Amino acid sequence: MSEIPDHNPNAEKAKHEAKAMKENVLKMLLTSEARQRLNNLKMVKPDVASMVENQLIQSATSGQIKHTITDDELKNILSSFKTEKRDFKMRWV
Repeated sequence: MSEIPDHNPNAEKAKHEAKAMKENVLKMLLTSEARQRLNNLKMVKPDVASMVENQLIQSATSGQIKHTITDDELKNILSSFKTEKRDFKMRWV
């Protein structure tokens, strides 16, 4: 038996509108270079990019960000989200 997931058109529409609104806010917050960097990060580490986007939007809505974020400023923000790399050793047997 295969179950067909119940698609709610209203939920999909709301999700699409929320995504479009998020993109518009990011367009206002970031320079084109910073947006490009964030899009590149989204391809490699979507979870980190999502966290950065959410923090930027939250900071903007709370009034902490009053100007456009440049690429250098985004680099500084991204450095605070750096995940530790795991060291691993290969043992040849």
